[in-house]
Amino acid sequence: MNSSNRIKLSLMMFLEFFIWGAWFVTLGTFLGNNLKATGAETGSVFSTQSWGAIIAPFIIGLIADRYFNAEKILGILHLIGAILMYQMYNATEISVFYPYVLAYMILFMPTLALVNSVSFNQMKDPEKEFSTIRVFGTLGWIAAGLMISFVFHWDTAEATTAGMLKNTFAMAGIASLILGIFSFALPKTPPKVAAGEKVKVSDILGLDALKLLKDKNFAIFFVSSILICIPLAFYYQNAHSFLSNVGLDNPTGKMTIGQISEVLFLLLLPVFFSRFGFKKTILVGMLAWGIRYALFAYGNASDLSFMLIIGIALHGICYDFFFVSGQIYTNAAAGEKYKSSAQGLITLATYGVGMLIGFEVAGMITDSYKLADGSFDWKMIWIIPSGIAFVVFLLFALFFTDKKKIAVEGSSH
Repeated sequence: MNSSNRIKLSLMMFLEFFIWGAWFVTLGTFLGNNLKATGAETGSVFSTQSWGAIIAPFIIGLIADRYFNAEKILGILHLIGAILMYQMYNATEISVFYPYVLAYMILFMPTLALVNSVSFNQMKDPEKEFSTIRVFGTLGWIAAGLMISFVFHWDTAEATTAGMLKNTFAMAGIASLILGIFSFALPKTPPKVAAGEKVKVSDILGLDALKLLKDKNFAIFFVSSILICIPLAFYYQNAHSFLSNVGLDNPTGKMTIGQISEVLFLLLLPVFFSRFGFKKTILVGMLAWGIRYALFAYGNASDLSFMLIIGIALHGICYDFFFVSGQIYTNAAAGEKYKSSAQGLITLATYGVGMLIGFEVAGMITDSYKLADGSFDWKMIWIIPSGIAFVVFLLFALFFTDKKKIAVEGSSH
């Protein structure tokens, strides 16, 4: 890959995840403070990510892979996204905000696959090259969080009360506009499927891979993947508002510690994987979820603030050791024939079904532990997902058997 394309792809990844990190991290706090949303309403807004993940394969499979260059669709989706961000910035009620965020997520989630397609199309050896490009995405997410906390100070108690978190949508919208225009200068990525070829819904959703569920171990992994997404949803939905509520300074900036640890543990994953195997690796990931929420439940923003910071820092183990090792396991279990459909099925199960249930549950739990004075019983709100994670950990430990060593080569995230 020539250096010009490398720079373009790195900038594309940086902007893609900068846009997401610019508004999604602070969303829970924004909804509670600016739009006075209930837990259930907040859950509905967050679940737009799941609807986006469910609908995205159709947009990619029926349009992107057949009729248009991937980079052009990427540009169009981000330009429309910039307009929707502006509408979200202007919204003053949850009923006005919701349709825009739903439309935005349906358009944004396909771009995650499109940036990968554009990248892979330029690579001779994706296994070696992809991670060096993808890391710029994580850096983009980190940069957005640091800007919110340390450059603009939108997440201080005073700024949050004054409603300044809505500026995050303006920042994301400007970045979306830039990426939308820039996408047309990206390397050409023509359609993969001839326009006349028939595409089956089962291909798009990866339903062919359902045959893999006959294998007891894969079935246990599949169900565990859905269940562990329930506690994961609590983090996305509640972590920022929790850290803000308990008075942790610069919560958005401090939450980027999670992304920094994600980069570090991604580098450690191949070592851990080859030494301890898949089962132990994924169990460490599940255990980390339970421990992280217990730390949130019993920590505070003063003398026990280190517990909150450790909870945030565990994100790398939680995410990489479960999701990335899960992608590697799926790849190995599926074999050549079902490789891509199996990945599609796991994505649908986790980001689609699992998170959809998770956001619903998180919204209900948050509402049920809202106190009379408008504050929350955060201890109970975190103990419940911690318990769920420990139960999934035990079920997986008891029923999953690690039959064969899985090669770790080719794990790119």
